[in-house]
Amino acid sequence: MSLADYLAKNYLTADQNINKKPKRRKRKDGSAQGLLIADDDAPGWGSNNGTVEEDDAPLYVGAVDSEFRKTKKNNWQSIGVPAPSSADQAAADAIIAAAAAENSMRDLTEDDGPAIADTDMKMESGAHAGLQSAEQITAQLRRKQEEERKRFVAEGAESSGKGQETIYRDASGRIINVAMKRAEARKKAEEEAAKSAAKLEAQRGDVQQAERAKRKEVLKEAKFMPVARYADDKEMNQELKEKGRWNDPAAQFLTRTTQGKSVTGKSLYPGSFMPNRYGIRPGHRWDGVDRSNGFEKEYFAARNRRRDLKELDYAWQMDE
Repeated sequence: MSLADYLAKNYLTADQNINKKPKRRKRKDGSAQGLLIADDDAPGWGSNNGTVEEDDAPLYVGAVDSEFRKTKKNNWQSIGVPAPSSADQAAADAIIAAAAAENSMRDLTEDDGPAIADTDMKMESGAHAGLQSAEQITAQLRRKQEEERKRFVAEGAESSGKGQETIYRDASGRIINVAMKRAEARKKAEEEAAKSAAKLEAQRGDVQQAERAKRKEVLKEAKFMPVARYADDKEMNQELKEKGRWNDPAAQFLTRTTQGKSVTGKSLYPGSFMPNRYGIRPGHRWDGVDRSNGFEKEYFAARNRRRDLKELDYAWQMDE
């Protein structure tokens, strides 16, 4: 439907004959029937001997005057916009015809014809503004979705942001270098691991650390050692000789070069001392006074007693 047809259908009215006289309603009785208002000053007296003064004449309410009925002048008033005359109607028809001709010429123009849908005002959803049917709106929305899908496919993943790394910013709005922050976090984690390892290593004793270093050296030298070791192996025999045993009766006949040095290289006490469970010799500053509570002595006595009872029980079983 064109603009001219729409305006003519909804906003223009046909010419009406305003000169037609309205029909008058005939009354059966020529006299007017109204309400009679009488004077209440003298009750019971309805008339004054047939003579009525002008002030005392009855007043008729609701009656229609005969002069009003006989008048030829139209007393009706038009309320609102008056109907257009023939000249106005002709001017309106000329305007509508001009608008229809302009619309038809615009449709026939080659440049504006195919692109008329694009030049019209569009809403954000992609549909045109104005009166439209549901099918037209649905088609316009589907067309916009198809165009957006084709544009995304043509532009690729760069425009859509797929696979892109997230950009982080600080409170001032500057971009944070994620790679640098990750390197700093990795370095900080390595430092924390090194500190924890050093703290754990510091909790161990000097002897344990020395033994650990010695085991590493042995494993390093094991690459050059033969597979089988015999009784005449000098290194093995030397290690066995240097190994100290608290209950070895022939230990005093052996000459050790490291007699006065500990595993860590510190000087040891040269005299006799009470043995202990760990075989640790006292340092060279010990004055020889046993200040313990005697637990080590009781420990060795209980162990020896348990061993003696076990051997005695076995001997009695053999005698029976």
